[in-house]
Amino acid sequence: MKLSGAQAIVRVLEELGTEVVFGYPGGQVIPLYDALYDAKKLRNILTAHEQGAIHAADGYSRSTGKVGVCIATSGPGATNIVTGIATAYLDSVPLVAITGQVAVSNLGRDSFQEIDIVGVTLPITKHNVQVRKARDIIPALREAFRIAKEGRPGPVLVDIPSSLQLEQIDWEEALPVAQVEKVITSASDKVIEAAVATINNAKQPVFLIGGGSVHSGSEAEVIELAKKTGIPVVHTLMGIGVLPGWDEQNLGMTGMHGHIAANKAVSNADVLIVAGSRLSERVTGDRNTYLGKKTIIQLDIDPSEVDKNVFTSLALVGDMKTNLRKLIDGVQKLDLEHWWHAIRAWDATEDRSNQDGSRLTAPWTIKQLNAMYQKNKDMVFVTDVGQHQMWTAQYLEIDWARNILSSGGCGTMGFGLPAAIGAKLARPNAQVVHICGDGGFKMTGVELYTAVTEKTPFISIVFNNSCLGMVRQWQQVFYNERYSSTLLPEFDFIGFAKSCGADGVTVRECSELADALERAQKSDKPFLIEVVIDKADLVMPMVAPGAKIDDFVEANKK
Repeated sequence: MKLSGAQAIVRVLEELGTEVVFGYPGGQVIPLYDALYDAKKLRNILTAHEQGAIHAADGYSRSTGKVGVCIATSGPGATNIVTGIATAYLDSVPLVAITGQVAVSNLGRDSFQEIDIVGVTLPITKHNVQVRKARDIIPALREAFRIAKEGRPGPVLVDIPSSLQLEQIDWEEALPVAQVEKVITSASDKVIEAAVATINNAKQPVFLIGGGSVHSGSEAEVIELAKKTGIPVVHTLMGIGVLPGWDEQNLGMTGMHGHIAANKAVSNADVLIVAGSRLSERVTGDRNTYLGKKTIIQLDIDPSEVDKNVFTSLALVGDMKTNLRKLIDGVQKLDLEHWWHAIRAWDATEDRSNQDGSRLTAPWTIKQLNAMYQKNKDMVFVTDVGQHQMWTAQYLEIDWARNILSSGGCGTMGFGLPAAIGAKLARPNAQVVHICGDGGFKMTGVELYTAVTEKTPFISIVFNNSCLGMVRQWQQVFYNERYSSTLLPEFDFIGFAKSCGADGVTVRECSELADALERAQKSDKPFLIEVVIDKADLVMPMVAPGAKIDDFVEANKK
């Protein structure tokens, strides 16, 4: 059967189970969009900007574990998705980005809208390729999906010149996969035995959960190991939800804005079991003191992560589910009452007055979202980046990691709203709640129009403190209150939402929130709730950059 290259692209996407693609047409993908016109199983979501498309594909992937797909034209279209590719790369999200390119005959001639996107994205993709022959389109796309999902997930870019999209090629059916037993890599028995002995002899152990626990599908094994041993558990931003937030063993987030008990426990641990975290500087603080006298057992599928940031005593490299299962078989219940006594004392020192309902704050608001979640577990929370993100990480209590999506490694402002669209399209029956700051919303807020156009309703909660909150916080604490370019002029969020065809309401008092949430849940279109909070509110606890992980900044420091 003869197909054009563009028709072959569509057919491969359908063959691989893709139902939704996100993109923006342009000169070098017109043949592809012409083929999409006739697609029966594939829905294209036209976003307002290419950055919205890549973040939406990211949200689609994070909320399901499936490969998200984005399409962009050459030149500025392709470069507009670079931030989204970097966001996915640093958080190990499986994406396939298909970019159009100038005709093969025009390559290397500085042609109109010609950019070497393969070269540009080489450092931030798991794999990328420029197709030079039409017959290679089909195998290149099949390989892209395989690579994006296999092992440690990540984004893959396939650059396809427009001339190849027009060429006629023979359709090739996918070859049947040989029924060969898959070899699962795991740590050696010797290393497992040493890790088991270390855990069983621990007096003050801590279990640290990272995003790799989610990507590997190891949530059940993580919980079983924690429950069998009784070890206190902390998590990174990307590990939220693996162990339910309300579980008595869960001390909460660790790191720069980690809870006092979580950071104190990590600092004073004699054994730290790390499941799928690269131990970045936001998690460790001062790397020289983070190790201390503790033994670190690190589980990761990627050997390049071992010893990269902090020296590891025992590295369990390979399939995390397999290695966790081997640990579970050997560990025992530990007598940790003395350890838990110390942890409870540390926890009692944390100030929680910002969530008591005496005034409208972000932590108090998030506590009300916890009550919503307990009534409906099919909810997906999508954050942007900033103070609201840290407050959400500190106080949101959920029991499944794919119910919380956030940009971690790249910290991309503007991620949240388009990612919420992707999550809603991936899980149409779920209640999606987008949590954002007033600064981040303005970066991609126009995608609210996309959500309205595509009939994709969700709740958008914008914490408005009339400033770039996290940057202002650093300016207050570390730069003598010199608020350079962080105080924002007034903006009519509700008027903007309504101009996009959405609805919304402003909340200024605690008493107004319940009604706003009820209206939002009943709405059949995107609904924006502007929550007005004080710009003086800081995300606490806080550790200064590069400081010891349990050396907290004083809340009243100016």
